[in-house]
Amino acid sequence: MSPAQRPNMPEPPPSPSSSSIFALSYLKLQFFARVRRFLQTKRAQKSNKTRTKAMVIKEEQATITTVDRQSSDIDDDSVVLQRSVKRLHFGSWEEKEMAALEIEKLAREDAKMRNLMAELGVIPALVGMVASEVAGRQRVAVNALIELANGTYKNKALMVEAGIFSKLPKSMDVLEEPTRQEFAELILSLSSLANHTQFPLASSEVLPFLIGILESCSSYETKESCLGTLYNLSAVLDNAGPLLSNGAVQTLLKVISEKEFSEKALATLGHLVVTLMGKKAMENSSLVPESLIEIMTWEDKPKCQELSAYILMILAHQSSVLRDKMLKSGIVPVLLEVALLGSPLAQKRALKLLQWFKDERQTRMGPHSGPQTARMAIGSPVNNREAQEGKKVMKDLVKQSLHKNMELITRRANATSGDSSKFKSLVISTSSKSLPC
Repeated sequence: MSPAQRPNMPEPPPSPSSSSIFALSYLKLQFFARVRRFLQTKRAQKSNKTRTKAMVIKEEQATITTVDRQSSDIDDDSVVLQRSVKRLHFGSWEEKEMAALEIEKLAREDAKMRNLMAELGVIPALVGMVASEVAGRQRVAVNALIELANGTYKNKALMVEAGIFSKLPKSMDVLEEPTRQEFAELILSLSSLANHTQFPLASSEVLPFLIGILESCSSYETKESCLGTLYNLSAVLDNAGPLLSNGAVQTLLKVISEKEFSEKALATLGHLVVTLMGKKAMENSSLVPESLIEIMTWEDKPKCQELSAYILMILAHQSSVLRDKMLKSGIVPVLLEVALLGSPLAQKRALKLLQWFKDERQTRMGPHSGPQTARMAIGSPVNNREAQEGKKVMKDLVKQSLHKNMELITRRANATSGDSSKFKSLVISTSSKSLPC
């Protein structure tokens, strides 16, 4: 049978190829992977929501706890304050001491509490305890007053009005070193009122107490507090009289030899020397001018050099007696060294003093430009003889100073060869200006 004669038979369906099977499997895998990722994302979001909600609840609980604690602390402070004030006013001595301790703690921790306690009248009660002869009771009262005075003008004024200075111990021997330090700290805090009020800060009670502590104590903090108080008081011109009558000048002149306290002591003397009484007290002291000239040699204390030169300038002004004492004490070589190596201000003051010594017997200077001395008639034999002697003394002193100190001065200046020639020229220039014509 030929092909044309074969009956029409249906063709069998084509079998799927291997590539189509692979493509279908890949599509299924992609679909299930996407479904799995979607389910994982949903699960993670649900977990995050649960965790976030738990954290919010936890934070809210922590906030509530903190607020409750703060509220409880406030309530506790209020309870403690009420109890302390009641004990301080109406309790036994032991209860008063406990109340003072609690007041000190509350005042240290809360500035607003200081004003509230002052309004409740604790300051006069504490001031009354300061007069106690029992050391422990006295100390807790002083410490509480220190905290109450911290940063509050009103509380300091209330302490002064309550008579704190009249309650100070009359003898230093009965006080231990820590108690002296606490008293000195309290008085230093109160002395800040000196520039703003007319309270009797320089009263007969406080100054002997301060100077007594300053002369007898060995504690750095105590001395620092006493010197700070004297400095604050000396800044007010009206306090100069009481300070001088209580021997402040002599005490300060002894203290300036101690380098750690010298700057504050010199600054206080600088306030006092501008008064007529203060200048006279220093002129009459056996420590002047030697102690001040010694300070001029302290190269590591430029501020002390400046203050010492300032005091020497005021003392030398219009005082031939002091200028003679300074010359005999060897001030010229020291001034030459300061004029070369000191701070700019110390150099300026040293050069001014040198100029005064040069012109002392030649020119009568104005009241604001140098010393004044009575002048004798021109051509007088006595005047000529004194002038010649003065010239000779000045020439000898300057020459000795230059020969002895040239190498030392240039070495200290740590100069290069160029700077060295500059220093030498400055020395020659200064010496020529310092020598009388």
